[in-house]
Amino acid sequence: MEKILKKLNDFNELVMFKHSIFSLPFIFIAMVVAANGWFGFKLLLLGVLAALSARNFAMGFNRYMDRDIDALNPRTVNRPNVDGRISSTQMFLFTFANALAFIFVAYFVNDLAFYMSIPILLIIGSYSYFKRFSYLAHLILGVSLALAPIAGVVAVSESIPLWSVLLSIGVMFWVAGFDLLYSLQDIEVDKKLNLHSIPSKFGVEKTMLISKVFHILTVIFWLLFAINSDGAYFTYLAVLISAIMLTYEHYLVNKDFTKIDRAFFTVNGYLGIVFFVLIIIDTIVMK
Repeated sequence: MEKILKKLNDFNELVMFKHSIFSLPFIFIAMVVAANGWFGFKLLLLGVLAALSARNFAMGFNRYMDRDIDALNPRTVNRPNVDGRISSTQMFLFTFANALAFIFVAYFVNDLAFYMSIPILLIIGSYSYFKRFSYLAHLILGVSLALAPIAGVVAVSESIPLWSVLLSIGVMFWVAGFDLLYSLQDIEVDKKLNLHSIPSKFGVEKTMLISKVFHILTVIFWLLFAINSDGAYFTYLAVLISAIMLTYEHYLVNKDFTKIDRAFFTVNGYLGIVFFVLIIIDTIVMK
């Protein structure tokens, strides 16, 4: 039993399960808005399973493909995919099983969700390749998480309305923006290994400027989402608070690079939760 728990903990570390907090709120934001309220326990369960299996696939595939790179990076050398705690075969089977699980869950959601399941897996898996030849990898990561709201609205309405696209574009720039800040930690390693990233190509100052621009675009597209989804007071409040939190995130990083982890995990984690809670309040109180 102890060995099983240890292995589970290793896989938890491999995929950084706690970081699911970045994608889960926005799939449910889209579901709440699409249903104009509660969307049912069935879709709640299927939504959680789909989001977790898709993310496990993406993280597992990334760790599998990056095990050679991670072994050369002091920041990642102790990850389970590098230090031998999880073998390449175990990673491959874990990734494959989660891909099958995602497709299986999508089948029980609706036809459109099922048809989109494999293309979604291809997109979220492509991030692992992009950084080997293009500094646009940050945006590909953004697109990967931006698929969450699209998946949420498809699950409820089997359609893709304009407001969900605007919400997703905002998520794309949000994720790409904070990934730029996070990747500042690896700028020297990326240069040494000839990996493509915006920090290694353009330097620290330009990277931070691009991140600011991405987060300004985030707020703009979330404001457009609020308008096009007929959001009431609390939806606009969610956008305003998000803008304040993103500003604080940049303040933290500008002031001290050692606070990148705090900016990345804490601020962005709370942002998604606050946004989700305010959307729920908006739906319950104002509509």
